[in-house]
Amino acid sequence: MTGLFVVFEGGDGVGKSTQAALLADALAADGREVVRTFEPGDTPAGARIRQLLLDPSSAPLSPWAEALLYAADKANHIRDVVAPALARGAAVVCDRYIDSMLAYQGAGRVLDMAQVEQVARWATGGLLPDLTVLLDLDPALAVAEIGDKDRLEAESADFHQRVREHFLALAARDPGRYLVLPARLPRDELAAAVAERVSAARGRLST
Repeated sequence: MTGLFVVFEGGDGVGKSTQAALLADALAADGREVVRTFEPGDTPAGARIRQLLLDPSSAPLSPWAEALLYAADKANHIRDVVAPALARGAAVVCDRYIDSMLAYQGAGRVLDMAQVEQVARWATGGLLPDLTVLLDLDPALAVAEIGDKDRLEAESADFHQRVREHFLALAARDPGRYLVLPARLPRDELAAAVAERVSAARGRLST
């Protein structure tokens, strides 16, 4: 069986984790082995990296140090979690991946985008998702709903707007590999749209 790699992307507070869980449950109910995972932090080393990156009490990081820590998490995550699961034919449902690094560290931190993308592709061995679901919402609404904000959630409104705009630009660059949905559609309506698109992706992979 061919592995399936689906990633949920979007700004903070848009509901990625909820939709990832619903998709994982639907795939498992269909008899598929499912590995639900996330970045950063879903390996032992990654958990320590996540604390450095997101804990508001962490020491200040240079933008490039931050980007390289995200890349290190991705390299471990692909090696230890994603690649083995795909190799045995599992469906991998991941909350955040390369696009988050490009949007947050590239656009948000205003780093050289070509360099950030080169580092991200290198860290992940060029592995791309079969489908990226982008949940889109004005960050003025999404981030405002978050109570205790982590180090990135607490960034400026301009930062989060740059992040949103870059997510949308990435989707526009490769529309065949993305499903862009308004994040505040009813939960079940979002889940149905995701399931329909994932079914189409599974059909392409099986032919």
